[in-house]
Amino acid sequence: MGQETEDSQKLKRIAAAAYDYDNDPRWADYWSNILIPPHLSSRSDVLDHFKRKFYQRYIDPDLVVEVMSTNGSSQSTNSSASSSSSSPPSDGQPQIRNTGSTARASGPSATAGQNPTSVHLYRQTIQFSVNAWVFVVAVLAIIPLAPKNLSSRAYRLSFMGTACSSLYSLYTLYGRPRAWNLQGIQVYFQSIIATKDFIYFIYCLTFVTSHLCLKVALIPILCRSLEHVAKFLRCNFSSSTLYRKYLEDPCVWVESNTTTLSILSSHTEIGLGFLLIVSLFSWQRNIIQTFMYWQLLKLMYHAPVTAGYHQSVWAQIGRTINPLVHRHCPFLNTPLSAVQRWWLRLYR
Repeated sequence: MGQETEDSQKLKRIAAAAYDYDNDPRWADYWSNILIPPHLSSRSDVLDHFKRKFYQRYIDPDLVVEVMSTNGSSQSTNSSASSSSSSPPSDGQPQIRNTGSTARASGPSATAGQNPTSVHLYRQTIQFSVNAWVFVVAVLAIIPLAPKNLSSRAYRLSFMGTACSSLYSLYTLYGRPRAWNLQGIQVYFQSIIATKDFIYFIYCLTFVTSHLCLKVALIPILCRSLEHVAKFLRCNFSSSTLYRKYLEDPCVWVESNTTTLSILSSHTEIGLGFLLIVSLFSWQRNIIQTFMYWQLLKLMYHAPVTAGYHQSVWAQIGRTINPLVHRHCPFLNTPLSAVQRWWLRLYR
């Protein structure tokens, strides 16, 4: 019985780690209202702890969340929370920041304290507008009958729009670096490098600056914009007659198939890596772009928001390729082992 409980909790922790927090608007509100010292907000163990608390509160109440193991971080958090409020928070509930506290994000957090509901809706509306525009432009770029000049412009505008949307999301969630020096930028960079918005920002930069036009690269962009648009429509227009008549079924389908869309995106992203390797043998080759994209694929393999899907795809590739290499090309075992060691090495 105890072993079953332990296995169940292990599966729940895996599900909590793989949950798409960046696309859940409740997570942004929850995290922005957590009172935590600035030097701890960028630590991955602290962020993971509060993500599990969020998952326990909103998704799965049966998940058991243990106390943070590091004494320094938990003591600092508790002392900071007790100094800013006369009563400690109960059951892990987030505290609302006061205007005099040291904020994580120096930009929008000050104005959000005045009317957080309207500010959050304003941000959601901006994101919806940009992503709806990206979806329309990306569809226009993929349509085979569109004029070549229009299709090419729509292709690049899709990546530019997604890059702007990702940057805006990073700004609203993380603000600006607290100090414009090497240490401050490094701390800020470490806090955003594993987020889906940062990954998509680099993804878009990789293709928008390239002369190589791979329209299949728009599939992850379409999936991302479709998820954002469907979630916004369901949250804000569910009582509209027009929505219930024409848009409810597609939006429900999108929200119930987010895992399928994520799997499709991960297959496309990995396939693009091999396409870029093939392109090195053509006149359109770009060695720098290929190298940077494979660095991005490595980040996707290790980042919690994309790791589950990418590791599953790579496991399938390994089960197919490894027997063929061992049987027909055993001399490739040594270089493949070296590449695998580099691939599995975590970012520091």
